[in-house]
Amino acid sequence: MKSITPHELNGVQLQTLLQTAIAPRPIALASTIDSDGQVNLSPFSFFNIFSSNPPVVIFSPARRVRDNTTKHTLENVLQVPEVVIGIVNFNIVQQISLASTEYEKEVNEFVKAGLTMKEADLVQPKLIAECPVNLECKVLEVKHLGTEGGAGNLVICEVIKIHVREEYLNEEGNLDQIKLDLVARLGGNWYSRNNETNLFEVPKPLVTKGIGFDRLPDALKHSSIFTGNDLGMLANTEGLPDGDYSADEEVHTRAQTLLKESKISEAWDLLKQ
Repeated sequence: MKSITPHELNGVQLQTLLQTAIAPRPIALASTIDSDGQVNLSPFSFFNIFSSNPPVVIFSPARRVRDNTTKHTLENVLQVPEVVIGIVNFNIVQQISLASTEYEKEVNEFVKAGLTMKEADLVQPKLIAECPVNLECKVLEVKHLGTEGGAGNLVICEVIKIHVREEYLNEEGNLDQIKLDLVARLGGNWYSRNNETNLFEVPKPLVTKGIGFDRLPDALKHSSIFTGNDLGMLANTEGLPDGDYSADEEVHTRAQTLLKESKISEAWDLLKQ
């Protein structure tokens, strides 16, 4: 294993390493306004949800690595502590990339990116009509993490109103993960797309308690066929079925096929001798 301490790398190298390793990252399309009423729109992938009650999201317009300058978004939220955060999906990803261009302060990125401004209900910044979800937020705090290039500025936001385009809802009235077709940032120029071809579900062990790896039979733990994911599915079973278990690789291969189809009980039945 190669081990690195951050001071061994320059700013660009460190940023590239971290942004490639810590991914995918959701994208906040931040709509802000300054004290003169000048609109700004810019995407940020240093973004996530950190509380649901109260509903709090945080994004970070970091200082630029190359020249240690700050971004208009940061300057705006310090003047007018409000922001609209639009959620980004595949339908608008190219427009979002265009909005990241470092235009002069007087330039409206809504216009440059071909996106539509809509009046918000509770804050001054504009909604982004094309986004599947818009979050109207008040800025609770801006926490500066440093003064050098690459230093983050945590914009801590409380969500005070949510707007959802109805075409992204399912029959139960909830957001549909497949319909959303969200995109996320990776390292460099790379993005990922979360659509029906690559989404998968993993049941959360919230109510039941899995037996764990330590209670798996040795015939399974020492298998040359099963991967860590395979054993993880078996170890998430609430109770260990009675009986002896096959060490035969052919049986393990067949059971692995069942596990890939999330047929866990059938896999256990097959594995019992």
